[in-house]
Amino acid sequence: MNKISMLKLGCSQRFITESTLYTDLTIGRVISQSKDIYKVICENGMIIAEVSGKFRFDVKSLSDYPVVGDFVMLDRDHNKNGNAIIHHVLTRKSAFIRKAAGTSNDEQIVAANIDTVFICMSLNNDFNLRRLERYLSIAWDSNAVPVIVLTKSDLCEDLQQRLLDVNSVAIGVDVLVTTNMRADGYLQILSYIKENETVAFIGSSGVGKSTLINRLLGENVLDTKEIRNDDKGKHTTTRRELFILENGGMVIDTPGMRELGLSSVDLSKSFSDIDELSQSCKFHDCTHTSEPSCAIQQAICDGVLSIERLESFRKLKKETKYEGLNSKQIETTKLNEMFSGIGGMKKARKYLKEKNKRR
Repeated sequence: MNKISMLKLGCSQRFITESTLYTDLTIGRVISQSKDIYKVICENGMIIAEVSGKFRFDVKSLSDYPVVGDFVMLDRDHNKNGNAIIHHVLTRKSAFIRKAAGTSNDEQIVAANIDTVFICMSLNNDFNLRRLERYLSIAWDSNAVPVIVLTKSDLCEDLQQRLLDVNSVAIGVDVLVTTNMRADGYLQILSYIKENETVAFIGSSGVGKSTLINRLLGENVLDTKEIRNDDKGKHTTTRRELFILENGGMVIDTPGMRELGLSSVDLSKSFSDIDELSQSCKFHDCTHTSEPSCAIQQAICDGVLSIERLESFRKLKKETKYEGLNSKQIETTKLNEMFSGIGGMKKARKYLKEKNKRR
């Protein structure tokens, strides 16, 4: 059997160096996960693996578990005596992270060790600039490079206007336009997928991620379903999976995300226009509301910046500030803000004491 080069699986020297810390263990890359079972590629081929009992005991959060794209250390590179055992996850160079769906404050790693994030958005009724800003804010924070992929251009009545809208929020980000109506509608994406590099397709259900990956693979490996007439797509991809292309690049398909809770973001890049404008405000702590000589408010008056974009910036900033805090912590943070100019928490405690008396 021919050995598989781990370098060609994206295993750079930094991962190899870190792997030497774990003697008597073998390095592999996770390519698929189904509940507690992982498919991992090692030098000798694909194996089935699971995490060790000690690993489960030691982990502090769900995000510590292996995910697709991770490089892991295993006790063997074969399944002759049952499933291989994962003992360690090597330090991720990048990770697309969102807040887990529901009421939990856990983080969910969507894809790890990626070089490029393809943010897919359909050019029909799925189109939503505010959602795109959320994706970009997380993507910039992931340490991967975001690229916007606009799908189903054949369904768009005014493509030029859509592109103007996207470019107004996607500052410094490449924007690609694709269509599934033509067999070559995906070719420009291929130039962004380099040998030994990994890209992840992210987006809502039904926007065409799986169709694009099928075209890249040259066969219908993934099930696809179009967005219904009411534009509500169904989840066709139910798990994350890594595929190796003929050109040596790797792609990760991800389930459609109905919720995109923010865990950690980089607003300085996704809202770099607002960040740059704020440098010209008269006051360094300007709230961009009613202060004199506010460059942000002036930009809105001049039509350079939309009020919707400013509100989106405020919303995301506030969301990440409170994200992960319990109700008591949120109340404490809000009280600190309320009384910051009149004595801080001392006044806040007095306020709470009087409030409780009135109940």
